[in-house]
Amino acid sequence: MAAIALSATAMSAAAAQPGGSADVDISADNLTRHVRMLASDAFQGRAPATAGEDRTIAYISQAFAAAGLQPAGDHGGWTQAVPLVRASIDGDVEVSVSSHGQRQSLVNGDDIVVQTLKPVDEVDIRDAPLVFVGYGVHAPERQWDDYKGVDLSGKIALVLINDPDFETAQPGAFEGRGMTYYGRWTYKYEELARQGALGAIIVHETAPAAYGWATVRSSGLSPRFDIVRSDAERYHSTVRGWIQRDLAVSLFKQAGLDFEKQKQRAQQAGFSPVALPETSLSTRFKVKREQVVTHNVIGKLTGSQRPDESVIYSAHWDAYGEGEADAQGDHIRHGAVDNATGVAAVLELARVSAAAPRPARTQVFMALTAEEMGLLGAEYYVAHPLLPLQKTAAVINVEMLSPDGPTRDIASWGKGHVSLEQDLQRVARAHGRTYSPDPNLEAGFFYRADHFAFARGGVPAITIGAGLDRIDGGVQAGRALREAYFANCYHQPCDNWSGQWDASGQVRDVALMYALGHGIANSREWPAWLPASEFAATRAASDASRD
Repeated sequence: MAAIALSATAMSAAAAQPGGSADVDISADNLTRHVRMLASDAFQGRAPATAGEDRTIAYISQAFAAAGLQPAGDHGGWTQAVPLVRASIDGDVEVSVSSHGQRQSLVNGDDIVVQTLKPVDEVDIRDAPLVFVGYGVHAPERQWDDYKGVDLSGKIALVLINDPDFETAQPGAFEGRGMTYYGRWTYKYEELARQGALGAIIVHETAPAAYGWATVRSSGLSPRFDIVRSDAERYHSTVRGWIQRDLAVSLFKQAGLDFEKQKQRAQQAGFSPVALPETSLSTRFKVKREQVVTHNVIGKLTGSQRPDESVIYSAHWDAYGEGEADAQGDHIRHGAVDNATGVAAVLELARVSAAAPRPARTQVFMALTAEEMGLLGAEYYVAHPLLPLQKTAAVINVEMLSPDGPTRDIASWGKGHVSLEQDLQRVARAHGRTYSPDPNLEAGFFYRADHFAFARGGVPAITIGAGLDRIDGGVQAGRALREAYFANCYHQPCDNWSGQWDASGQVRDVALMYALGHGIANSREWPAWLPASEFAATRAASDASRD
């Protein structure tokens, strides 16, 4: 496929403001070549700290060098070392539930998924009582506390995914169906550890989780990673995981409780935890813990006037590596859409940026590790930045571009309350396209991409992804394709490159990202969090360091 050039006339309409740029050619052939290579069997699913990582970072480093970037990693190299702990289940898993003296053995991966990041060599829990804690939210600023002084020591908490407003008729303390951070699985585990729970088990329901059990199984049976923590003993409960909804419903019924009625109770601020009478969980498995080092890959183009100020383009390079074979015998989770497309975009942005005149600010290009493990590569960079965060003007993160051809619109993930959303809307309009706010706020995508780690550090950040309004078929066709991907291929082996892909939509999207980033890099203005954002105060603390 040939490169698509955006007209100079369309570009000039935005050039005077952040988001403008000069004419640029984005190559569909390059995007396709990168995705096809990164998603190939040779890269073994790009799991961190594997041979697949070695091939991945070598490929990206070579592509950055070929584009003409300068190394921006540790010690003048291309990579930033990210030390992690990898925890794997070593051997078989015993897990069972007991209700009123009747014990039921469970199959790890089918009925339940259990894992741990606590610094232990073995998990051995015998008949720990089960307690339902609703949505597991402790949010004083919203006058909400699902715990109300309950003692969870020695107990396993059953917790619902998403927010209390997800299924209510009217928006309440959690702003309706749009997920807040309190709805994310990461928050559930963090808060239950703070509450002293022995274990934290999330009840899986497809709609509020935004993915099916196959995704839970695939990711849950993989090794788990965490940054090295001095407080890991307190930061993690002894066991965590997910349980199938039907099994949870059955346990509630055996305990004399109605699951749906308890869930409705949990949607009210007056909810208090409820124990499941004479119901307990037991599990035993060995844990193999290793300290490993994975890597972010970072290159830059030094700014012509204000090199200490920067604009970051980022995408995560990791996927889920190798796992159980699917019906076709494929055991590699190739991660083509998620997120070889994002990496390909960053590589192509690096190429066209290096070929263009240098803007005033430094442009940084990052391929981040361990996003699938909890945004760990981005979190590590924010804790150990190689360029000052207070003078990082913006992060433009790229996720999951569409293989299905062009759309009239472009979208961002979540509702970030950040000026970059308006900038993207304006750039899209200047190029004859529209901007679509996230159509699926209840999925909590704002908290599921690397830009969120930067946002918590105060840096204005956005994740850009494909729109839904397909030129061929409109929103209905775009939504159907999206839903089919998440139902069937998300984190599965079938997320693989195909010769049937149409990269022309990716070309159009990457061209808009270039326009947005190049305009910010040439501007004296600073993107900002809006007053409604929870990150505005963090950014304001460094206001004095910016002109």
